[in-house]
Amino acid sequence: MPIIRMKTISFLVVSLLIGWGAKAQCATYIIGEKGDTLNCVDQKKHKQGPWVIHIDPLRGEPGYEEEGLYKDDVKDGKWRKYTLQGDLVGVENYRWGSMDGLQEYFTASGNRLREESWMAVDPQNPYDTVTVYDDPHNPFVSHRKVVKLEASTVKHGTWSYYDPSTGTVAKTERYVLDKLQDDFGASSHGAKSIVDTSLNTVPKEVQDYNKKNAGKKKYNVRTGETGGQ
Repeated sequence: MPIIRMKTISFLVVSLLIGWGAKAQCATYIIGEKGDTLNCVDQKKHKQGPWVIHIDPLRGEPGYEEEGLYKDDVKDGKWRKYTLQGDLVGVENYRWGSMDGLQEYFTASGNRLREESWMAVDPQNPYDTVTVYDDPHNPFVSHRKVVKLEASTVKHGTWSYYDPSTGTVAKTERYVLDKLQDDFGASSHGAKSIVDTSLNTVPKEVQDYNKKNAGKKKYNVRTGETGGQ
């Protein structure tokens, strides 16, 4: 029994030291309802760690809240977006501060609206190799070409649009480095559509979140400030 207690005490001490160490690195921060440090701005005025952002309604646009991680002042990894009533309406992924990979969006009731596919561009190496179809008379002839990507992120992969009333896929589009593709893989000004008769249920992540947080208020915080001001 004494050994278990010593391990527990050691764990608590380490946890407290880690918590205070995180706060000491922050010029400003807030404390969440679970006692966690949020919205840390370090001594270099860079956003770091877990953040919660609140946006009020403006000019007819609904407000929202989003939560995720900042790394050296840019968004990093998975971010979640909610209505001001706490409904999950978006799951986004970031790299180098820009959208990267699969992005998912839902209605307030949890029905899927669309899936987007993005590719973040490495600011240190903004070049990539793409397949180019430049013979309008023979769409099967192609060659590889190195291009410089000017944007910080580009549409890349399959985009799916859903009918929220039925849960079926209403349309899909395929992009290669921001260029919409036709059936042959060539750039096209029109959208490629596919109708899917299979029903799509409410995503498990949305179900789990709604079940766990039903009737709860999202955040109660108090502010804190140390040095650097």
